[in-house]
Amino acid sequence: MDSNTEVLVAWRSGLSGWDALVDRYSRLVWSVPRSFRLSQTDAADVYQCTWLCLAEHLTRLREPDHLATWLVRTATRQSIAVLRTRGREVSYDLWEPESVLPSPDEVVITHDRRRRLWSALMTLNERCQRLLRIAAHSPELSYAQVADALGMNLGSVGSTRSRCLADLRRKVGDLR
Repeated sequence: MDSNTEVLVAWRSGLSGWDALVDRYSRLVWSVPRSFRLSQTDAADVYQCTWLCLAEHLTRLREPDHLATWLVRTATRQSIAVLRTRGREVSYDLWEPESVLPSPDEVVITHDRRRRLWSALMTLNERCQRLLRIAAHSPELSYAQVADALGMNLGSVGSTRSRCLADLRRKVGDLR
């Protein structure tokens, strides 16, 4: 089975196609929660939830050739949800002294930098936004995998990425 369409048709008629999908995209799905530096347990939860979401939405998938992109987006959303949940959890270890928290100034500066970066990112075109998000969240992906996930020509990934980063740097600088 070569194309995603063939795999999806096979899955709909039996489980053999599911194994082919998992074999084809397993590394890609795992790379997303790892890029968020989630614990092994949280990364496994994200991995499992991503495949569950695919199983739940498979019949509604309109463009099988964009499955890699769909999986990356879903795993990214799942990873962010885990981080938000973990950010609200407070664990106390009564045997260890409290860790040193950042000063209020450091918190404000960090928040301002993130706000400027995200504001600048949102002004880029959708292609640049998608490319830079994948580059940031899955740096271990090869250009071939990125090209496949975004539907780009392999030879244009590097130059497009460079132009997008230069544009992002300029826009972040304009926000100062």
